[in-house]
Amino acid sequence: MIKIPYYPGCTLNTVAKTFDESAKASALELGFEMCELEQWNCCGAGFPLTPDNIMGLAAPTKVLYNARQADDKVTTLCSVCYNVLKRTNKVVRDDKEKRSTLNEFMEFDYDGSLEVIHYLEILRDTVGFDKVKETVKRPLKGIKAASYYGCMLLRPFEDVGIDDHEAPTIMEDLIKSLGAEPIDFPDKIECCGAHLTMDREDIVTKLSGKIMESAARHGAEIIVTSCPLCQYNLEKSQDLASSEHGFKPLPIVYFTQVLGLALGQDDKLLGFDENKWDARPLLEEKEV
Repeated sequence: MIKIPYYPGCTLNTVAKTFDESAKASALELGFEMCELEQWNCCGAGFPLTPDNIMGLAAPTKVLYNARQADDKVTTLCSVCYNVLKRTNKVVRDDKEKRSTLNEFMEFDYDGSLEVIHYLEILRDTVGFDKVKETVKRPLKGIKAASYYGCMLLRPFEDVGIDDHEAPTIMEDLIKSLGAEPIDFPDKIECCGAHLTMDREDIVTKLSGKIMESAARHGAEIIVTSCPLCQYNLEKSQDLASSEHGFKPLPIVYFTQVLGLALGQDDKLLGFDENKWDARPLLEEKEV
């Protein structure tokens, strides 16, 4: 059994526990164990927007340092956490001056030698989607699933680089391995509004509505994502967006929920009842 240090982040430790729990259970089914870091703190939930904001890198650098004490790699699930940790790690590794300032301030010595990998990368590069397909116990036949990537999982490409930043397929390949039909749509990498949900709901509703309308127009019955903030924004905006754009509300689920379902996990663990738009009627209709 391969053991991989795991950084859950704040959201997966609180309101997105089903994301965390379904991922851990699926990992065991696929031959690896996610070992939560003994010490971790918030990553900051956003990469500093100004180049001279070195202190904005302190929190994620502490996460990276603690993870490096456990192993030479760390994985995470949340797209925002992944983006922040991966980009911060690159700064520490490549910028000697900032690395020196951070190490002096934090009173430790970290050189950026940790490898930050997303759970999806483990499925693709370590487990392999062929192995995922072989492990499926409950094929998701007949389900038309659209992958929504958002911003943080792909951009900036030179710092993150999980997949092609214009035409990613990593989630579609996963969906295909689970027996479902991946639905491609042009807005799968567009922004949902992100943190603007705090004070500009009108903008978030407009952006999220466009994404969902695009997915529905291209035949999607369900939307799969890896970002808790994206999942929240899409769900929150769907009432108004569906009535304005004339489409039936779509369940918005984490990729680990459909992965767990296909691997035979208990429905209660997967948390479909906690989603605002329940996917279970669709699953029953498709006899999954």
